[in-house]
Amino acid sequence: MRFLIATFCLFGALNSLAQNTLFLGGTAHIGDGSKIETSAIAIKDGKFEMVADARVIRIDPSAYDTIIHVYDQHVYPGFIATNTTLGITEISAVRATNDYQETGAFKPHVRSLIAFNAESKIIPTIRSNGVLMAQVAPKGGRITGTSSVMKLDGWNWEDAAQKVDDGIHLNWPSYFIQHGWWAEPGDIEKTDRYTEQTDAIHNYFQKALAYHQSSEKVIDLELSSMSGLFDGSKQLYVHANLVREMTDVMLFAAKYGLKNMVIVGGKEAHLVADLLVKHETPVILDRIHRLPNTSDADVDMPYKQAGLLHAAGVSISFCYQGDMEAMGQRNLPFSAGTAVAYGLPYEQAIAALTLNTAKMLGIEQETGSLEVGKEATFFISKGDALDMRGNDVQFAFIQGQAVDLDNHQKALDRKYRKKFGIAIKQ
Repeated sequence: MRFLIATFCLFGALNSLAQNTLFLGGTAHIGDGSKIETSAIAIKDGKFEMVADARVIRIDPSAYDTIIHVYDQHVYPGFIATNTTLGITEISAVRATNDYQETGAFKPHVRSLIAFNAESKIIPTIRSNGVLMAQVAPKGGRITGTSSVMKLDGWNWEDAAQKVDDGIHLNWPSYFIQHGWWAEPGDIEKTDRYTEQTDAIHNYFQKALAYHQSSEKVIDLELSSMSGLFDGSKQLYVHANLVREMTDVMLFAAKYGLKNMVIVGGKEAHLVADLLVKHETPVILDRIHRLPNTSDADVDMPYKQAGLLHAAGVSISFCYQGDMEAMGQRNLPFSAGTAVAYGLPYEQAIAALTLNTAKMLGIEQETGSLEVGKEATFFISKGDALDMRGNDVQFAFIQGQAVDLDNHQKALDRKYRKKFGIAIKQ
């Protein structure tokens, strides 16, 4: 028998999708750059069992416990936030709620994982826009520490962990220093400490490589945490922006045989696109809703940079680092939407938020796209999820478990609408 469940009662009817469930008719954005206009997506035991074009296959309704019509809606893989303090900071003005930085310059053994607060009030506001996973990264120092990829739903950090200790973050020295601040930028001048600071990084990596290659080891917590960079089990995320810096970074990676490296920031990455392709180095782009990096750059360069890099063959993703970073992750999809408006193909923007990111984080075998055998982490939106006018996430699932999309802000909205007699949004 075929069961039809109205979408407005879906969350109450399905607390999980462990049974055989078929979503029928939605536009499926696969995450690999392709889409299916009228899809049939089957879920079983928390994983995708079928992702197909409903117009060209025969469907046996008796094979499913539940069939849910999602015609005229959009199905997306869960978006993935990168390089964020989400879950390790709550109120920036309250020091006790900020747990993203430790003292010291080289801290590869510092782990964001155990500081992650699954009960953060910010997290539900992020999920509401389709961001269902996040790479939570520490800040401060030259080597800031080790990040982990977290599901944005869980009882505690152990429950929320998607990938433990995925990589180490390195802040590459700046070749130029700009004085002033964003509203009143001052002069830009070359730093006289660039060589000294890069030499310190080389010395540290030489020591870490020697430790990794040594057969007899005295346990060193710092250096042992670096070993994954040399055997390929960990990613190295190098935060760099200028042409000189990124060029030096790629030479640095080649010197130490680093198997997996990602550049984070990349404000001038379009100027070294050929080198990035040659070294097969992906880029997590800095927040694109910002001013250009220099006064002589095109005013819209932050918006069109993603399209230029994609056209050149560079694998890209997005992050939302900077001021109001944790709560700002809700705007991550709209960053991708801006890039679409300035030349990035739409489905490639989806890939930059999903499968491209999953590959950079080393979780592409489990998640990141709507593909058979992968975890059923996805959401359904009434409209375009990359447009703030269309993004209207109706339902979200993480590993087949329904996610509550209510949050503190929605509760306040209902409270004050009721107080002033304004109709409650449906």
